Amino acid sequence: MLGLWGNKNEGSAVSAEFQHDLMRQVMRTELIRVKALIGTTALLTLMILVLHTFDPYAVEHLWRGKLKPADLYAILIPFILFELWVHISISRYLRADRDLPVYRRYLGALIETSMPTLALALHIDSMGPVEALGFVVPLTYFIFIILSTLRLDFWLSTFTGFVAAVELFYMAMFYHRAGSADPAPDLYYHTVRSVMILICGMLAGAVAVQLRRQFAASIIAATARDRITNLFGQHVSPQVVERLMADGTGAQSDIRRVAVMFVDFRSFTSGARDRSPQEVVDRLDGAFAVLVDILDRHGGIVNKFLGDGFLALFGAPLQADDAAHQAVAAAREMLEANDRANKASSWPLRIGIGIHFGEVVAGNIGSSRRKEYTVIGDTVNFAARLEALNKDFNSQFLISQSVHEALGDTCRDAVSLGDVEVRGYDKPMTVWQLG
Repeated sequence: MLGLWGNKNEGSAVSAEFQHDLMRQVMRTELIRVKALIGTTALLTLMILVLHTFDPYAVEHLWRGKLKPADLYAILIPFILFELWVHISISRYLRADRDLPVYRRYLGALIETSMPTLALALHIDSMGPVEALGFVVPLTYFIFIILSTLRLDFWLSTFTGFVAAVELFYMAMFYHRAGSADPAPDLYYHTVRSVMILICGMLAGAVAVQLRRQFAASIIAATARDRITNLFGQHVSPQVVERLMADGTGAQSDIRRVAVMFVDFRSFTSGARDRSPQEVVDRLDGAFAVLVDILDRHGGIVNKFLGDGFLALFGAPLQADDAAHQAVAAAREMLEANDRANKASSWPLRIGIGIHFGEVVAGNIGSSRRKEYTVIGDTVNFAARLEALNKDFNSQFLISQSVHEALGDTCRDAVSLGDVEVRGYDKPMTVWQLG
């Protein structure tokens, strides 16, 4: 993938950008996890309140009259406040574009996972260890283990499972009511339970790793698309992007045979003088949208927008054996589409197109911080001169001799304009007109 970008410095920039985007994505999933914990705890608090309000006898019967909802609220409400503080902290780091310190993640996991342990202590004091350990509280450890996958970190999920396993084992083996005659705990029974919780934490970590890889792949793909778009112009068709991502463009400049197309709207500047800036922009954007869509369908790309015109390429950056045919077919369709658009517009535009086919030097040119894919050579210069000749011949579509030769028998409607003097060239060049 790094070969797509050009050199090591660019590769390092991509890596740094990737790590930055991944960091922000991890923090966003952290916020989702925190919201889920807040919502779950708030729902549990509400359920306890409703149950106690409508059936207080059931609550007293369940906890032997020794535990009141207020005792649980003393755990649940501070926990909600703690998670709100965590949410605010993560949001603040995200706005500052900074990562959350690692120690804070582990400290938060320790505090969060200890919440069921405190609730379990209250239940043991009320019910006794046998009923309390078989009741609902030990199951709440799994809420934290499941949601730990949103941390996208194997070790954090494993740590969450480890804390849950150790604390549950400790409460089962060593925490007893004062002065009670509770039966002695079974070592193997509680060891197996705790080991299963630890395994669940590790499995959650494995899922987190897969989620992280999927996020990473999505970020890499999005970064690649953005860089391709920036490199090859403001508009690159989805098909071209897919092929560039699959094939790469190569780090070095190379010589290619391409069809170079210049497109220009004639007398656009004079027509723009009598119209508002917004009218000018809207008309030009609408015209470009139609033409660029045609380019997409014929395998071309816009390399540069040049005011009221643009430079398009066929055969670069992607190789095309029939570049000249594609370019001429696109130009013909452009002329037809422009005629249709003129009939529906109060501002008709006359289009000029010039196409030349030949060798160019194609590659990424610019500074280490900003590169642009472009083509250089006489083929480009002559294509620009060819398009300008439309003004002299009152034509709309001119091609060079090399394009005519590449088209062969498929170009029977071409009209020869003979050998034409071209500015910047010592000898006349053969020019053909197409309708």
